[in-house]
Amino acid sequence: MSVSVEQMSSLYEQQGYLSGVGVLDPTELRQAREAFAQLERKFGTDYTGYSLHNVHMQYDWVMGLVKHPRVLEVVGAVLGQDVILLDSRFICKYPVTRGNRGADVIPFENGPGGEETNREERGEKEAGLPYVAWHQDMRYWGLDGGPVLSVWLALDDSLEDNGALQVIPGSHCSGMLPHRQSQRPGNMLSVNQEIPEELVQTDKAVLCPLLAGQMSLHDGLLVHASDPNMSDRRRCGFVIRYVPTCAYPIQDPDRPRRFHATVLVSGTDQYGHFSNSEDPKI
Repeated sequence: MSVSVEQMSSLYEQQGYLSGVGVLDPTELRQAREAFAQLERKFGTDYTGYSLHNVHMQYDWVMGLVKHPRVLEVVGAVLGQDVILLDSRFICKYPVTRGNRGADVIPFENGPGGEETNREERGEKEAGLPYVAWHQDMRYWGLDGGPVLSVWLALDDSLEDNGALQVIPGSHCSGMLPHRQSQRPGNMLSVNQEIPEELVQTDKAVLCPLLAGQMSLHDGLLVHASDPNMSDRRRCGFVIRYVPTCAYPIQDPDRPRRFHATVLVSGTDQYGHFSNSEDPKI
């Protein structure tokens, strides 16, 4: 049964996220994957893992993704029709070779007498591997006047074994939570912060698997994370942040941020809070 964009908007408001929304058709997906492969060959995977930041300003095909009609249809239903692209980044968790992790991964299995041992073994295997700690996106964005909506557009299947997104439904209603420096190595967040574990209702966590070409969306205050990639497959996605034009940057020493690559992607901007949000000619 298909779900209307109005129903999606209502569900997003209630739970703070949507998942499994189809975007790219097979041809579009193939073209995007081929174009990204060219960037991997050009820059190397150490770079493309996290450093392809705001390249929508450089490549037509990336700008095509941030302006994809299906993406903007759903984003517009949530934020309204006047929307600015705030920021974009490709994020890839590459598979860890056997040589890097020393042995085959031992799968986590529940069961009497085996849960704690397997949890410890899994923890040892994951030590130092790239992951994303529990956090809220708004902790890192110096903005006010409107919400931030984040899209994850999957170029690869994003499943449990290769580190799919996990969310705490409804946590966007709890406001901003305290963050601290993470003690666990491997956190991909550039400021290496995390929400203290005692403040995260991990028993309510929901996995958001995606097939390549699908997207998830989440509110800037939603608590979310992702585990290391323990598979032999890449997990690559394109993260796009959108805000309504009424949002504006603020001077917050705890959230210093400059926005050099904003683009008006839908509607009109009567506020002009982002001086460079004219549609660039590339």
